[in-house]
Amino acid sequence: MTNPRAGQHAQPSDLIDVAHVVTAYYATKPDPSDVGQRVAFGTSGHRGSSLDAAFNEDHILATTQAIVDYRREQGYDGPLFLGRDTHALSEPAWVSALEVLGANDVTVLVDDRDSWTPTPAVSHAILAANRDGRTIRTTGSGLADGIVVTPSHNPPRDGGFKYNPPNGGPADTDATGWIAAKANAYLEAGLDGVRRVPFAKARAAAQGYDFLGTYVDDLPNVLDIDAIRDAGIRIGADPLGGASVEFWQAVADRHRLDLTVVNPLVDPTWRFMTLDWDGKIRMDCSSPSAMHSVIDRRSEFQIATGNDADADRHGIVTPDAGLMNPNHYLAVAIQYLFSSRKDWPQGAAIGKTLVSSSMIDRVAESLGRTLLEVPVGFKWFVPGLLDASVGFGGEESAGASFLRKDGSVWSTDKDGILLALLASEITAVTGRTPSQHYADLVERFGRPQYVRSDAAATREQKATLSKLSPDQVSATELAGEPIVSKLTEAPGNGAKIGGLKVVTESAWFAARPSGTEDVYKIYAESFKGADHLRHVQHEAQELVDGVLSGN
Repeated sequence: MTNPRAGQHAQPSDLIDVAHVVTAYYATKPDPSDVGQRVAFGTSGHRGSSLDAAFNEDHILATTQAIVDYRREQGYDGPLFLGRDTHALSEPAWVSALEVLGANDVTVLVDDRDSWTPTPAVSHAILAANRDGRTIRTTGSGLADGIVVTPSHNPPRDGGFKYNPPNGGPADTDATGWIAAKANAYLEAGLDGVRRVPFAKARAAAQGYDFLGTYVDDLPNVLDIDAIRDAGIRIGADPLGGASVEFWQAVADRHRLDLTVVNPLVDPTWRFMTLDWDGKIRMDCSSPSAMHSVIDRRSEFQIATGNDADADRHGIVTPDAGLMNPNHYLAVAIQYLFSSRKDWPQGAAIGKTLVSSSMIDRVAESLGRTLLEVPVGFKWFVPGLLDASVGFGGEESAGASFLRKDGSVWSTDKDGILLALLASEITAVTGRTPSQHYADLVERFGRPQYVRSDAAATREQKATLSKLSPDQVSATELAGEPIVSKLTEAPGNGAKIGGLKVVTESAWFAARPSGTEDVYKIYAESFKGADHLRHVQHEAQELVDGVLSGN
């Protein structure tokens, strides 16, 4: 249910007590026998709040030592790039990590401005360090990897910690499972075996790296910056108080763009935000409620954009349509890129998650390109982006990346700055906004109706849902149409989706358990209108309830 204050500016009562949150990071000791206080890596690292004993100094000391052990096990002995976002817990965790890395004689590269670092800049740096000609090495000595201290778009009270191996992308489950198990063993042992030196010593040993300059100066190799500048596109970029704030100003200055950083403020309480749908402060640039201030100013710019706290997600606002649905923008970006990037490999596929809009399927078919449909999680696109067998990988949650203009890899993690600037390139080159291009796609392929809803579920029910097999679904029709497929594995790579997707000719639904809450999520889409979508949702709920109850 939407909170009545959604879209309104935060009030003092909504704000965290920063001192209290940071003090709890140091003062609270987690109980490793409590599952909620253990290290647990979701799709984007370990997240939690110090106030819940879920993200505290012990967690980070243990997890960093576990990453050191993992690096040693894998033979990664190159530098480690260490970045952080603007959350209150990010700098304390960054300090803790540096103390452990320094004690273990890891060569650490930190931002030479002693400032914030977006996730895509860390991925970009890892790939640059491991580049051998046009090839990105992922084996051999001297390999670099990275850590980004960020809970992404999560509320201000949260902290996050994620590891990127030498391929530059999010670590896969083999790596995160190993690291989490080792970290929890350290917690259970009272941190016995965790090495640590004073921060002053660790900081003095760390080397500076120009994350901002190497990333911003390289942008003309992935985007048509000249076209944006020559067309005089008026851009409004809102970092939403996140790590991209200085990057956006550098983009404006170095590339001479008509770009205004509409909100340069950084405040760990995020007092300038408008509340998200549930009344919480959340830097979700795909949410109309959280992006309300940006949407209000859309008439001032030809393209306005937002990013989350670590800038791995994008929000695109146009004067004619306001905030674009992430699925709509992904479809437009794919149509434009695969039509305009003539040096991309002819066999490069289009990557989408299985809960992204089927509009992308129709665009891919019209382009004559292979569609790679994978489970939720950007990690599934990493191998394809790395070897250029995938030209574009995107998630329905407004995260994507794509190849350089010459067809080589740019980043293997989500890049919200890149996708935000692409909207300006599209407008500059075509003379029309991305939302106008989406109207063209609707004219060609129909107008899909898309929705996501949550339903309560016990841990046992979530486990049942994650282990479904297609033959457990006896239904042959969905909302009056024959079911053409029942999927528990992704068509693109055969990986388990941790749930179920049911598809008809003009509609589909997918159900999967949440990794962080006692709920499961139902995604649904129909090309036959809102009434049909509601029918799909209703039958999807009944079908999943039946499976979970054993009927």
